[in-house]
Amino acid sequence: MRILVIEDDAETARYIAQGLREQGHVVDLAADGHEGLMLASGTDYDVLIIDRMLPRLDGLALLKMLRAGGMATPALLLTAMSGLEDRVQGLSAADDYLVKPFAFAELYARVGAITRRQRAAAPVTLLQAGDLRMDLVGRVVQRGSRPIALQPTEFRLLEHLLRHKGQVVTRTMLLEAVWDIHFDPRTNIVETHISRLRAKIDRDAPVPLIKTVRGAGYRIDDPP
Repeated sequence: MRILVIEDDAETARYIAQGLREQGHVVDLAADGHEGLMLASGTDYDVLIIDRMLPRLDGLALLKMLRAGGMATPALLLTAMSGLEDRVQGLSAADDYLVKPFAFAELYARVGAITRRQRAAAPVTLLQAGDLRMDLVGRVVQRGSRPIALQPTEFRLLEHLLRHKGQVVTRTMLLEAVWDIHFDPRTNIVETHISRLRAKIDRDAPVPLIKTVRGAGYRIDDPP
């Protein structure tokens, strides 16, 4: 990860940077709030570690400015201010709050926690199985370098299969998720669309991706 540490105490900054670099991360340092704002605004960082009491621009004000500009980079606020109101103010802007003095092990654990939370919250925009890729934003589907044109219902059907990759998806589940049908219409609508989708996805491909699980439903897998 690339991490920005904004800390005016040189010894503390070196201590944090050394520990992070020993863990294999790239670390940039800023010694005041203004420099930190410039670096954070002009570079893509994975994590921000910000001292609250900074010269030229307070760390809390700095972070609020970044958030107001739309930046969602996870941020850990460091401070010697341990009062309840101070913690509440810090957590209103930052993802976590660590009181000085602190052990590096705790700081590193908190950095890991806030980055995991961000990854868990991030919306999925790309689904994939083997060489099949589905871009949910651009509404583009490709198998290798071959573009695949899908009808809206076929797109929703493939999306549901890919979101449950490796799992058996039953006919009832597909009726509810793709067609919003909560009863058995006694038609072969699912089977017909699976057949059309399979013809488009697996056509001329060395390994078929969409599998029928007899008596259970359908599954899409990464090829072995």
